[in-house]
Amino acid sequence: MFTLSIILIVLALVFVAKGVIIVQQAEVVIVERLGKFDRVLQSGFNFIIPIIEAPRAIDWKVTQKGFDGTTYAIIQKRTKIDLREAVYDFPRQNVITKDNVSISINALLYFQIVDPKSAVYEIQNLPDAIEKLTQTNLRNLVGQLDLDESLVSRDKINHELRAILDDATNKWGVKVNRVELQDIIPPSDIQSAMEKQMKAERDRRAAILEAEGLKKSAVLKAEGEKEAAINRAEGEKQANILKAEGIAQARILEADGEKEAIRRIIDALADKGQPDKYLIAMKYLETMKTITSGKDNKIVYMPYEATGILSSVDGIKQMFDSAK
Repeated sequence: MFTLSIILIVLALVFVAKGVIIVQQAEVVIVERLGKFDRVLQSGFNFIIPIIEAPRAIDWKVTQKGFDGTTYAIIQKRTKIDLREAVYDFPRQNVITKDNVSISINALLYFQIVDPKSAVYEIQNLPDAIEKLTQTNLRNLVGQLDLDESLVSRDKINHELRAILDDATNKWGVKVNRVELQDIIPPSDIQSAMEKQMKAERDRRAAILEAEGLKKSAVLKAEGEKEAAINRAEGEKQANILKAEGIAQARILEADGEKEAIRRIIDALADKGQPDKYLIAMKYLETMKTITSGKDNKIVYMPYEATGILSSVDGIKQMFDSAK
């Protein structure tokens, strides 16, 4: 009797232990009763009836790296469904563009399970199905683009692929948040040709920029020389004007001084002689002095009108004598 009681107690403990399920935060468990969907266990403490009820296991494809660094995929059985956003790194695949160039592309997919029941019962292996769907639609999208377009249209491909996947996986209770293309690698010969093309394009732009710089430099230099010539001519013009004004003013002052001197001589000699003869004689003597003052002039001559000069000099002498 005692042994039977112990056996019953052990069986009861095993029964309770089998029925207790602790679900982590952001996880759920699908429970089936007699092979039919019954309910979804939320995070926290949950209890099921063993034998009659059991968690539904699902297939989940995961990638792992081996000791040699190679990546391979394995299928795991899981009873808990993670509701957090998951990232799936798709293996690299070859895609043919519209102009028949084979390029290698790998992508990242961010998705989240929003309906655990649909994710379990509407698709057998959710990650594997999403991978195959992404690969086929990626081939279709890239096949509509040329190589140059595919290299510069990552955002366009990401947007269109995300919309397609989100619509297709809606039936599976999955929300595709975003798709990111990591690498787009063309063949080595295409890469070499593209590098040469880019180098030629850079050289062409450099030559154009250099020519434009030389052109602007020449234009600025010509404008500078033109401006300098205008300023120089304007300066010479102003200098000549000022010089002419100075000469004119000097001549005016000289004439005014000579006028004043003559006036004073006339006033001084008005009552004592003939001032006109005096002035003529003085001018004649100044002219003769200028003629005979040359450095190499060694000729001494007497002007033809010497008698007039002598008479003028004699008149000057008489005027001074009378003045005395």
